[in-house]
Amino acid sequence: MADTVHSLADRLHEVLVDLLTRGAATAGTRGLHDVVARATALGPEGAWVAAAGRANLGGLACLQGEWELAVFHLEAAVADGYNDCVALHVPPVRPLHDDPRFRALYERMRVTAADLDELFWLHQEMQTMASDAQRASVDNIGRLDTGVSLLPQAPMPTRAPHTPGVLITRLDLAAAGTALQQAALKAEFQRSSGNTSLSLIDDSWDYGRARRDAWDADALETRRLRAAEARAFVERPGAGSALVPCPPLGSITYPG
Repeated sequence: MADTVHSLADRLHEVLVDLLTRGAATAGTRGLHDVVARATALGPEGAWVAAAGRANLGGLACLQGEWELAVFHLEAAVADGYNDCVALHVPPVRPLHDDPRFRALYERMRVTAADLDELFWLHQEMQTMASDAQRASVDNIGRLDTGVSLLPQAPMPTRAPHTPGVLITRLDLAAAGTALQQAALKAEFQRSSGNTSLSLIDDSWDYGRARRDAWDADALETRRLRAAEARAFVERPGAGSALVPCPPLGSITYPG
């Protein structure tokens, strides 16, 4: 089957989830390189997918202290439309801020006010999801019921962005959400199956507490779902659609 932008975006999602789940040392970067090559072959319509792969390769290079390689990938990403200036202020990238080549590629990026608002929201949501996952894992310790709680997430923005960089960061958020949900479900199924086994072999099983734990878990999941829905991105009235330079390098505080 011939590659399409949609199929390659789906493939990149799979690759990113694998990287987040198993780590770069185990998963490797072959999948990212493959997506970049196939997206590049599609021409201009596949440029943003290639940029997404390049940006992630640049981020991995930063984590490994491979600064020359990081700049190489990020330059190519920017050339293909990458403009997530918020992502370029995460701690692993900050050592590059004094590199003249990095500063030059950063200054080439353009963004609209509306897109910048969403970029901040997308990164904030990544942090919020991670915190929610940590809290959920703590809340589920000691539960005696056999139910499985999901990890509700805020709806993905559906506005038409002005720049392709927003599509890239949406893909990163979606991959992070999938990886967190998979990890949460794995832990939940292990807990649930363990409780099921104990309930079958242990006459001292506290069924009353198990029922209360199930009710409490359902109530908590409902609150989490409502909180996630309330976090949905709302476009700021009057947010500009004109392309302007990104905020000065170093001026952005990464959402925490």
